Amino acid sequence: MKVEIPYAGASQTAEIDDDRLIGVFSPNEVETCDPGEEISRALNAPLGGVSLEEFIEGGENIVFIVNDGTRPTPTAAVLSKLSERMNLRKARFLVATGTHRPPTDEEYRFIFGPFYDEIYDLIHSHDSIADDMVYLGVSRNGTPMEISRMALDADRLIIITSVEPHYFAGYTGGRKSLLPGVASYRTIEANHRLAMSPSAQALILEGNPVHEDMMDALQALRGKKIFSIQAVLDRHHRIYHVVAGDLDRAFRQAVRWSDEVFSVVIPEKAEIVITAASYPMDVDLYQSQKALDNGKWALKDGGVIILLSACREGVGHPAFLTQLSCSKDPLQVLESLDGGYSLGDHKAAKIAELAAKAKIFAVTDLDPRIVETAHMSPFSSLEKALEAAMQIHPDGRVLVLTNGCMTIPKVIHK
Repeated sequence: MKVEIPYAGASQTAEIDDDRLIGVFSPNEVETCDPGEEISRALNAPLGGVSLEEFIEGGENIVFIVNDGTRPTPTAAVLSKLSERMNLRKARFLVATGTHRPPTDEEYRFIFGPFYDEIYDLIHSHDSIADDMVYLGVSRNGTPMEISRMALDADRLIIITSVEPHYFAGYTGGRKSLLPGVASYRTIEANHRLAMSPSAQALILEGNPVHEDMMDALQALRGKKIFSIQAVLDRHHRIYHVVAGDLDRAFRQAVRWSDEVFSVVIPEKAEIVITAASYPMDVDLYQSQKALDNGKWALKDGGVIILLSACREGVGHPAFLTQLSCSKDPLQVLESLDGGYSLGDHKAAKIAELAAKAKIFAVTDLDPRIVETAHMSPFSSLEKALEAAMQIHPDGRVLVLTNGCMTIPKVIHK
């Protein structure tokens, strides 16, 4: 069978014998509906709260929190329906970048669509270092909770986000728009340190310390007027369902829909797993790591995992590569992390853990020398990487994740 995976505006291909191919997997196909109708339905029936019109009534400092360009959130589509119910120029817009860089002009236009030219002067991109923050106390896990003053000074917060699995927070969306979305660098660093915990995994909320921090920050804002619109997309980034209203209640409903799309049953684990970071997660190696983390659930110990990602803007957060390259031995990388933590180290730990029990091959546009320092073997094409993997496992079977950042493979034992 010929496998073809989108890559950097083109594609990478490889031939895999049918008897060696376990399958090609991506998020489940679901039946979608008209986007505008689904958004309107959600706005007309908010969970656990008042209508949008009642919510914004009397608001003098309305602030929207929206996702940055690393999420495929249909913000522009939501704004289109909201513009029928309110004057968008009566609000301000805070882009929840966390510690990411500010959006480019192209990304701003992706986020806000046709509304960008109308409201560009009302948009602020969160800066976790320079922005004014408000201290809310300490979480149950010892994280100092500091949130953007722009968000906290608002008398009405409207959060537009999307929910899908997240490799250490359990899921994106909901509470994540506040922490890490508009939190301080110090808060985000302390929160992400908890990603080193074995309980910080995709699809896990109960007992997940990263999620607990986020919920503690939300609890600290009890009484704050917050209205959320949360979307679940299908594998093609089309709207599957939308839910509005109370932030946590809407999030819990979105989580159930998210599982219907992204939790994928596989028949068995493979000796060779191909996992692709699709746009926009192919922006850099830092973001593409999620495809490796999800792919590991389909990989046998001692196997080969092949990452396919253009890494359009390079490595990304530099600290994680510095930590990851501190030793040629992945076990020593893990040992060095016991001495302290800096933001990005959790990514280094996840890759080092994988490199200690499997071989990692990478098909990227990065300098091969950089790839090697990240405990990966560089290849110029998927075909060459797969050929090398089959030399290691001559009888090995192959499993493909065409959207590895968003597909959570699970073996169901009968």
